[in-house]
Amino acid sequence: MPLRPFACDRLRRLLPSVASALLLSACGPKEAPPPAKPAAPPPVQARIVEVQPQRVPVRLNVVGQVEGSKEVEVRARVAGILLKRLYNEGDVIAAGAPLFRIDPAPFEIALAQARAQLEQERARGEQTNREATRLKALAAERAISQKEYDDATSASKLSSATQQAAEANVKQAELNLSYTLVTAPVSGVTGRAVRSEGSLITAGADSLLTSIYQVNPIWVRFSLAESDLATLPGGRLARGAGTELKLVLPDGKPYEGRGRLNFTSTQIDTRLATQQLRAEFDNPRQQLLPGQFVRVQLTAGERDNVFLVPQPAVLQTEKGALVFVVDPEGKAALRPVQLGPWVGTDWMILGGLKAGDRIVADNLLKIRPGTAVSAAAPPAPPGAAGAPPAAKSK
Repeated sequence: MPLRPFACDRLRRLLPSVASALLLSACGPKEAPPPAKPAAPPPVQARIVEVQPQRVPVRLNVVGQVEGSKEVEVRARVAGILLKRLYNEGDVIAAGAPLFRIDPAPFEIALAQARAQLEQERARGEQTNREATRLKALAAERAISQKEYDDATSASKLSSATQQAAEANVKQAELNLSYTLVTAPVSGVTGRAVRSEGSLITAGADSLLTSIYQVNPIWVRFSLAESDLATLPGGRLARGAGTELKLVLPDGKPYEGRGRLNFTSTQIDTRLATQQLRAEFDNPRQQLLPGQFVRVQLTAGERDNVFLVPQPAVLQTEKGALVFVVDPEGKAALRPVQLGPWVGTDWMILGGLKAGDRIVADNLLKIRPGTAVSAAAPPAPPGAAGAPPAAKSK
């Protein structure tokens, strides 16, 4: 049966869509493209330091206190009224300079009495000597008994002994009189006068008048903890070991003179776990004063086969000190190290590194184990091509 005209037209319009559907059903569903791999992050730029074993001087910094090489208490040797102070407090004086005058009148009287007693004993001695000489001739002629001569001889010897005691009393009185002028036993800087004029001075425990401090040379007393001693060669510091001593003044300036170690304790203080030491410094301009606190820089020997690492490169954790080492593939790896003391701005590394290790020295916050690290370009010096211009001060 022939198709009608309108049916033929409708069939012609449906044929392209039906053919497309049949083609799609024959080819199956379309596959999705595979996902792209993420790009590797760029290496972290950081300063990398290659370390080599070195010989490093062992240096320690401790606090010390200055004291006079001689600190002498000036005390009265005789009792009396203090008449006058003969020096200015704080002056530098020489040994033998007068300091105080104690009332000499009682001692002058005592000296006069001692001298009178001496003259009396001398006269008595002459009398007994003449008597013994006269009786000696009579005893030889047997005109007197032997007892009379023996008594005269004993009286002469007794008078001689009494005369010697009188001479000693005179010397004691002269010495006491000289003590009324109190002089400086050593050279140095005088301290504050403890007693004022008009005070009654005694010769006992309350006899202190002032103090004298010898400040050239001057001493600096300091101590080292057991942890500091452990860093020294041999674990101790001894006199004559070639130790170099320097001082830093309270204002931060270095002291010009060099010190000499003149005392080291032979035992450790059980209360503080420290060894007491003392150094001597020349102090011609009196820059150092007794009681002053200074910083002692001590250099004692050298330590071989140690490494110096910048302080920012060391991570201190509960498990110890760590550093990031760059392996041959350019990736960071943590390595435990044994720390020593600071040397300037670097840590002294006593163990954990070997020659040629490459240490990451900065930018540690961006680095984890396995992170790729590349050496950052060194900063351009100011004024160089490409460097940012320095800011001008207003």
